[in-house]
Amino acid sequence: MADTQPSAASVPSAHPMANPGFGKRSAPGQEPRRHHDFAHLPAREASVAGYIDRLKDGSDISQKTLAAQLPGIGQWAAATVLRNLGAAGHVRHVREHLVGPRGARWVTRTYFSRTPRNDAWWATFQADALPDDPSDAAPDGDSVPEDEPAHQPPAQAPSPPPSPSPPHRSRAYDTLASLGRTAPAMSLSAADCEALEALAADWFARGADEADLVRALTEGLPTPVHHPAGLARTRLIAKLPPERAPSPPRPPLRMLECLTCGTPGRAETLPGGLCTACQGKPVPVPRAVRPDDVHTHVAHVRAAARPPARTRR
Repeated sequence: MADTQPSAASVPSAHPMANPGFGKRSAPGQEPRRHHDFAHLPAREASVAGYIDRLKDGSDISQKTLAAQLPGIGQWAAATVLRNLGAAGHVRHVREHLVGPRGARWVTRTYFSRTPRNDAWWATFQADALPDDPSDAAPDGDSVPEDEPAHQPPAQAPSPPPSPSPPHRSRAYDTLASLGRTAPAMSLSAADCEALEALAADWFARGADEADLVRALTEGLPTPVHHPAGLARTRLIAKLPPERAPSPPRPPLRMLECLTCGTPGRAETLPGGLCTACQGKPVPVPRAVRPDDVHTHVAHVRAAARPPARTRR
């Protein structure tokens, strides 16, 4: 029966987790947990809120899962509880657009706030979107599970040892070695490139590219160049570009969803987490445009775009 109250203190450790990137999210800036956090709620809502509050982030708190985990609460009752928690400012469904190495995707998360928040706070939360969490990246489906041994190829006759591969040359080394093609007077030996490699790598670490480095080491050379390696060292140190300020992380596109029907919208259009239709209010219907109004509007647009007539002298 729906009136049986689940115990908020008995939170099972095996509560199902949602798919990576989905599930419960704790809202930022919450107050410390207190015994009377949900005293303003009805008994059933307070008990479920206490249960959700103790779940780990990423837990599946959909109405179906809550109904399966909490004895005496069905799916309809769980949906009603989530809706009531939204009206009290504890729950919001948030749709976020994330961009990762596998492309862009939309995810729907349920943000839970132990501290009740009004609609203005949720509107600010939507506008000041937090940066994406790198842990949201979906696991690679092509990887081999740790408990599953990799496929072992059949035994074959030992093959001859491979020939040694040439040593790997860094980007900085290759750029220094190419200076002679731009300015023959700045041709460097292999020992010179190895000695200056770390200084050139500092340029790339600060955002410079190969063209920047070559230009700094080959433009305005004295005549003649007696010691190209010494001149390159002096210029690499004296002309080292400043460190670039880190760019702020780009927040994901975020919008709220209706707690009942999932209709997306801005916070001000979803008071209490519900859209206009789910609140039982009449949905405004846009006025139909008459054909005469369309022709009149088009005539005004054409008249404004027409060039002025030239007057003959």
